[in-house]
Amino acid sequence: MSQAAAVSDIPARELCVLRYMLEGWAARRPEAPFVRFWPGESWSYAETLVRVQRRAAALRQAGVGQGDHVLCWMGNGPDLLTSWFAINYLGAVYIPVNTAARGRPLEHILDNADARLMIAEPELIERLRDLAPGKLEHILLTGPAESPASLSTVTVAPLRDAEVHPTEELLALQRPIEPWDTQAIMYTSGTTGASKGVVSSYVQLYTMGPDAFDCISQDDCCMIAGPIFHCGSTLYVYAMLAIGGRIAMIREFKTSSFWDAVRETESSLVLLLGVMASFLLKQQPTPRDRDHPLRKVFIVPFGEDAPLFRDRFGVELYTVYNMTEIASPISAGPIRAGDDVLGLAGRPRPWFELRVADAQDQEVARGEVGELLVRSHRPWALMKGYYRNAEATVDAMRNGWFHTGDAFRQAEDGRFFFVDRLKDVIRRRGENISSFELEGEVLAHPAVREAVAVAVPSEHSEDEVLVVVTPVAGAQVDPRELVLFLAERLPRFMVPRYVRVTVELPKTASGKLQKHVLRSEGITEDTWDREAEGLRLNR
Repeated sequence: MSQAAAVSDIPARELCVLRYMLEGWAARRPEAPFVRFWPGESWSYAETLVRVQRRAAALRQAGVGQGDHVLCWMGNGPDLLTSWFAINYLGAVYIPVNTAARGRPLEHILDNADARLMIAEPELIERLRDLAPGKLEHILLTGPAESPASLSTVTVAPLRDAEVHPTEELLALQRPIEPWDTQAIMYTSGTTGASKGVVSSYVQLYTMGPDAFDCISQDDCCMIAGPIFHCGSTLYVYAMLAIGGRIAMIREFKTSSFWDAVRETESSLVLLLGVMASFLLKQQPTPRDRDHPLRKVFIVPFGEDAPLFRDRFGVELYTVYNMTEIASPISAGPIRAGDDVLGLAGRPRPWFELRVADAQDQEVARGEVGELLVRSHRPWALMKGYYRNAEATVDAMRNGWFHTGDAFRQAEDGRFFFVDRLKDVIRRRGENISSFELEGEVLAHPAVREAVAVAVPSEHSEDEVLVVVTPVAGAQVDPRELVLFLAERLPRFMVPRYVRVTVELPKTASGKLQKHVLRSEGITEDTWDREAEGLRLNR
């Protein structure tokens, strides 16, 4: 078999379909630990299977069949993990909903998802008041709660899977679950419009997670620090399940308790969003900075402070580039001293073809910036499409490539570097400015907790630069001092003219920054202007 044929193979059911993976490990390693819900209980593979089968049986009694869509609205914890696994155990389609969802964005998901049943945390369902329920008919609650009066067309009942005996009949499938069957529909953030439901197969999730990480072994414990209603954490759960490893799950990431959770769960591996790593670096150094079991850390995206994290906490550093629609096509690590790190995504994995292209999808020269396009030699490794949105699917997949919307450059040695979201590049005085790069420098200031850089209109031509920041707890950001700090680190054309200090930044339900909101607000009354303040930078 040629190498091209080998890397394009669809993995067997037993390797990539959740039901068969879980059953396999429960048979081969029944007493081996699978999950620790910090700071609570732990489950072995055998116990996990029992709990999943009970919930699957309860869902079958509620009318869930193979191929049905099931909404899942809850945060990290035993109920979310059990519900996700049970939905897929029945061959049904898992549709997670962000716990921050509300209002029209939530109503859009209810309308678009074609789901008759939802599993939800009781404290969330009050948000459904006065929303059109779409096809939703039943809500199963993980605890007691009253149904909002406006949900008269939807039955609300407690989920009592502990009382259900999972008979062979209740757990039976109409046919085997195939690798190319739909595993999930995950809704993207919708930063500028309605969120889109990404339809994913088991092959895609397997390619995104288990297949992507050569550095992970069965001896590892992976800390799940982000919400598993996002694909970024979902893929790490799946990766550990596929190899028979174990995970530790926290309800939510908190800077103050992160290292305690790592130590108590003996976690050796974690994915950190760049902002999480930044928050941890902002903490005061302590003698215990290297007193922990963590050995491998994935930071996404890679900023200039990533090596500082490695050196301070004594870990190996990795990164991966991914989106809900694709399957981790680029990775890098471990990162060595002296490696270029700003925006580093790495090298393509064997079953992907990448192109940095211009607006006509023509490849640009190495070193030039263009949009990253992706396609795969493995069938079903990319999304099946956007659910009930053929127009967006065709636009994203035009000319046979998935268009990421991200600006990249490819170095002469073949490595790929993230530059910015295409729409976020700032044009000032004839120069292109990467908001991603500028934000990284702003975050290097010790008093800055979060930072966003956006273009605002100039009275001359092109753009001026506005940075909006939030301060570290207990600190204050002086705009003049911040600008002088940046002037020592950046080319003059990148130093922002405007600085705005605020308590919170606008974000989507999935926690992504809404730059378009800050762009539309523009120069507000509380924005500091260095030119109006008479601060001139030397050329």
